[in-house]
Amino acid sequence: MATKQIDYFDKSFSINYELINSDKSEVIVFLHGWGSNKEIMKQAFGDKLKEFKHIYIDMPGFGKSDNNYILTTIDYANIMKIFLNKLHINPNDVTIAGHSFGGKVATCLMPKLLVLLSSAGIVEDKSAKTLLTIRMAKIFNRFGLSKVTQMFRSNDVNGMPQNMYETFKNVVDENFSNYFKGFYKDALIFWGETDTATTLESGKTIHSFIKNSSFKSYDGDHYFFLKYSDDIAIHIEKHLSLLS
Repeated sequence: MATKQIDYFDKSFSINYELINSDKSEVIVFLHGWGSNKEIMKQAFGDKLKEFKHIYIDMPGFGKSDNNYILTTIDYANIMKIFLNKLHINPNDVTIAGHSFGGKVATCLMPKLLVLLSSAGIVEDKSAKTLLTIRMAKIFNRFGLSKVTQMFRSNDVNGMPQNMYETFKNVVDENFSNYFKGFYKDALIFWGETDTATTLESGKTIHSFIKNSSFKSYDGDHYFFLKYSDDIAIHIEKHLSLLS
């Protein structure tokens, strides 16, 4: 593991990352989902894609990378671009695989090949329970009972500092439809059929938005790729062989 210091406008970040197969020239970058870190991506793909240089990154505020600021998805994408440039890597020339929130960040980077694993970015209808929770939280906030509102927070932000909670609010309900529609390069889209965080219909919608994309689903939940990483890796290798 290594750490690289980068500056983004007036903000400074210490980005933790790990390289595997550093002698290889073909690069694949892995971006984790919200509340996760690089280790889960490494667990899935660390022993796969042996002809690729793997770059596993803890995005700011996750794993061993710090963050003291309130950010947006575009901020994360810009920070990742600066970070990769520091490694002398142009995001446009490599493969980037993103899970959930990481899928949105990966899309913004416009890689040579985009690999989406149950990506976030499609706004879905909220359940009645979720809508009630939001209403209750707003009522308590109105009366200055912010400590009570913490009881209503998503499991995705439990234990996180306030700046990361505000960041979560920035990114959780973003409609990324136009970003997917604007992605003009090749994309491989993989999904879990029983995913409840980002549903199968979301995956099919993203597939319909990205013209040069393929779609495959598996019997699994939001973390389906841990079980099916062998097959996903084969699809990545095959597709890149066609591009070369």
